[in-house]
Amino acid sequence: MRLRVDLIPRDELIFHDVVLVVDVIRATTTAAAFLEAGASQLLLAPDLASARKLRTKGVMIAGEQDGLKPEGFDYGNSPREALEAPVGGKQVVMATTNGTKAAHLASKTAQHILLASLYNAHAAARLALDLAEEEVAILCAGKEGRVGLDDIYTAGVLADFLQLMGSFQLDDGAQVALATKSVYPDPLEPLRSSAAALALKQAGLEADIAFCAQLAASPAVPLLEGRTEKALVFRRADPVRNALVSSQSKLL
Repeated sequence: MRLRVDLIPRDELIFHDVVLVVDVIRATTTAAAFLEAGASQLLLAPDLASARKLRTKGVMIAGEQDGLKPEGFDYGNSPREALEAPVGGKQVVMATTNGTKAAHLASKTAQHILLASLYNAHAAARLALDLAEEEVAILCAGKEGRVGLDDIYTAGVLADFLQLMGSFQLDDGAQVALATKSVYPDPLEPLRSSAAALALKQAGLEADIAFCAQLAASPAVPLLEGRTEKALVFRRADPVRNALVSSQSKLL
């Protein structure tokens, strides 16, 4: 089994199997929090205008512009807010600067797409291994076209979890991510040092950084199940259930 890490999204990337999309500060953390709060589906829109068009009765819209909640949106991109949001049984549409773009890029070629973060790292790694046939790829969203320390560190944590559960051939990106992870004993340190965290501090949202640094605190893994119009549609997946289904199918 191959394990690769792409440090930034690039249009020419091709994915052959499972992709874990990482935008730890904050889109993929917030996505898991919305599903943990009971949202029936999470739709990732490519931009704010598309998100607004998808808003109907019973559909909430969330996103960020320069780190803050856009005008007319129900929620921003705060995982703390998402976890407490009254979204039970509702669809939530999200549009963010980096994370949603990375997910849309991966959707062009990947067989399975999961949204991963430190918050759901263990569950996401387990589900990725359950689904993979030949390769697990980790795609770091970065920040506006540049590498992000926070995402590379998170990729290293995911790669470490995956190596505990299986045998992998690592590419250079995976080795870089694992080396980065080994430098920091506390997840909060690399997250606080990142450009994404600096932007949050300037916006007065520093408390979100500590939330995003929680390790394996949630079992909620957003798994792509389709698309509607321009949005990618994710549901909450259950790694244990998917493992059982995978095991049964191999016996048939």
